[in-house]
Amino acid sequence: MGWVNPNPLVGAVIVKNGRIIGEGYHACFGGPHAEVNAIENATESVKGATLYVTMEPCSHHGKTPPCTDTIIEKGILKVVVGMMDPNPLVNGKGLKILKDAGISVTTGIEEATILKMNEQFVKYIITGRPFCTLKTAMTLDGKIATVENASRWISGEDSRKQVHELRQQYSAVMIGINTVLYDDPLLNTRRIRKKSRDPLKIIVDSSGKIPLEAKVLKINPQLVILATTDKIEMTKKRDLERLGAQVIVCPQKEGKVDLGHLMFSLGKMGIDSVLLEGGSTIAFSALMNGVVDKVVSFIAPKIIGGVAAPSPVGGKGLSSMEDAIVIENWKYRKTGTDIMVEGYIGKTNLKGSLQRC
Repeated sequence: MGWVNPNPLVGAVIVKNGRIIGEGYHACFGGPHAEVNAIENATESVKGATLYVTMEPCSHHGKTPPCTDTIIEKGILKVVVGMMDPNPLVNGKGLKILKDAGISVTTGIEEATILKMNEQFVKYIITGRPFCTLKTAMTLDGKIATVENASRWISGEDSRKQVHELRQQYSAVMIGINTVLYDDPLLNTRRIRKKSRDPLKIIVDSSGKIPLEAKVLKINPQLVILATTDKIEMTKKRDLERLGAQVIVCPQKEGKVDLGHLMFSLGKMGIDSVLLEGGSTIAFSALMNGVVDKVVSFIAPKIIGGVAAPSPVGGKGLSSMEDAIVIENWKYRKTGTDIMVEGYIGKTNLKGSLQRC
């Protein structure tokens, strides 16, 4: 996870005479696909064997040759597929090629599990826009910082480790300018005894307030994308680009960056997934613009109080409980001393909220 974006997560197993003789998975973007790795790792000839694979084998030339050609050439007699590839370049074509070659094909095995595993890829390949997860961390009384904007640390060590696992899995991390001004985060990925990949760092800053000495601009500034509007001064834009950051000038929506347009632009750049980490203003804006697909919230057993202390979602808020955005298909688990809750935005309910706003 995190190494193949914007490609899907795919694994393959080869079985012959009731024994597993080969296994493989797609390990890195541009590298051999799962089917090819499984065949190359096989301990004996795969002729006459059955191939189990997460997703429909590719049938087109991309970074690698078509997997269907290799499967046919090696004499595999049966292919069991978890889900069809929604990519229009593949969708159904790979299965047809295999069937036309006389290979038995079975599809739809553990499909729901595989769809969830590849939710980023599926959203991106169908819509052209990145899959967006809103991540929050709050106290039991719903605060993300004290009245003095102190927020380190609300969540426990185990939860913070889990956040770095999330960063590994997403192509980009996105925050609003206020988070930069208050917390000055690095937004990198730190995993103990694990090789990690730093995500792209998207800063939503409508008027170019970001300090040139901000930490995100000190380490690997080429990973920084500043999303702004025409309110930014051209000298500031040039200074940021001189440091290595990429500046995207977006249309305004209610005086701020149009997040819908930003997501469209990020998709065009090949960014398939975004982890939205804060703060409260951009969280509300993202929800109201319908760009959030999933929510992950860490709840710590702490109480700090304060009428003025910020909550995970700010903005102008919704006027009635009827307008509330409902989280569906949710689940929870403990992360150390905290509770981690994750679920998906109820799209039907969200549509009503957007109309009322």
